[in-house]
Amino acid sequence: MSRFWKVALIVIAVIVVGAVGFRLLHKPSAAADGGNQSSGQGKDQGKDQSKDTPVPVTVEAVLKQDVPVYLTALGTVQALNTVAVNPQISGQLLSINFKEGQEVKKGDLLAQIDPRTFQATYDQASAKQQQDEALLATAQSTLKRNQALVEKGYVAALDMDTFRNNVGQLAATVSADRASVRSAKVQLDFTRIVSPIDGVAGIRNVDPGNVVTTTTTVVTLTQIHPIYVQFSLPEQNLEIVRAAAAGGGSLEVLALDRADSHTIADDGVLNVIDNQIDTTTGTFKLRSQFGNAKSDLWPGQFVNVRLKVHTVSGGLVIPAQAVQRGPDGDYVYLVQDDQTVKMQTVKITGEVGDSHVMIGSGLSLSQQVVTEGQFRLKPGSKVKALKPGEVPALPTAAELDKAKKQGQQGGGRRGGGH
Repeated sequence: MSRFWKVALIVIAVIVVGAVGFRLLHKPSAAADGGNQSSGQGKDQGKDQSKDTPVPVTVEAVLKQDVPVYLTALGTVQALNTVAVNPQISGQLLSINFKEGQEVKKGDLLAQIDPRTFQATYDQASAKQQQDEALLATAQSTLKRNQALVEKGYVAALDMDTFRNNVGQLAATVSADRASVRSAKVQLDFTRIVSPIDGVAGIRNVDPGNVVTTTTTVVTLTQIHPIYVQFSLPEQNLEIVRAAAAGGGSLEVLALDRADSHTIADDGVLNVIDNQIDTTTGTFKLRSQFGNAKSDLWPGQFVNVRLKVHTVSGGLVIPAQAVQRGPDGDYVYLVQDDQTVKMQTVKITGEVGDSHVMIGSGLSLSQQVVTEGQFRLKPGSKVKALKPGEVPALPTAAELDKAKKQGQQGGGRRGGGH
């Protein structure tokens, strides 16, 4: 075979192989296109069907109500008074007359120091006073008798001066004795360590038998009825707070737990606005006072504080769960007259309790917003509005039969596409 024919056969073989490969590669693609078209028709049909079927959702109307406006901060509970009880004299401690954690009243006996030395001092001072008072009485009697004898010439005038000076000297001595008695009585009373305030006793620092001095702290008392809560706010809120305080009346303060799950105390009032702004933090301090009748607040405790500055009359309110977060800000699904929904951008201006928010713009009174079932919606979806707590009714037999027939028709069309 010549060289020419060999080359010709190789070229023909290459062309045949290429044609077969091309056919094999493009035949499944065509089939796939057909399947995709059929599938696309099914999807479009499903979309049409889903668009025609209302989505059951829970809706609530926009309400109008008076909304209190709060400023929030983290606060620290502080005792009204804190007193470290120290003895005012030195001596051996005989007894402890309180229980740790006990509430005590002003004047209650807390501890007793050995009084014997101080009792002896007091007794000596009292005896000295009685002795000098007796001398004074004698001198006064002598002076009185000699005054009558001077007129008759039996006593010299010079002696009378001596009698008068003796009476004055003894009177001064008696006055000094009385002061000594009072001083000794004070020292004796100091052997009884009593509570200077109404408060709660802490953990004691001494035991009976210890020798205490004026630098020894027996116990620390804290007064918690009433009690303070101190907190700080950013300086931009200063004018709001001052204007509210100047409006008359006391500003209400609430104390909540750290999770904001429940109110600990709701009887607080603003007590003090600090007279300067902290330049390092840009905040100013405030102090509120609570009655704390049930001892719900405890010194050193951290609480969330809500300061009521004013009340918005007729604010628009919706449930907080209706609000969704999008790339352009907050929005809700608004139910329109044709029972379809649209995305409506809203501006939130404050919280109302734990479950609602106040809307500044974007909605009007009595409009309905979706509160449950938003994940199944898109703009233009047709919805079936349900009240809170209401569940969709079960489908009727006719509706089930209609859905079954639609499914069979859809299956037949999808089968015809292959």
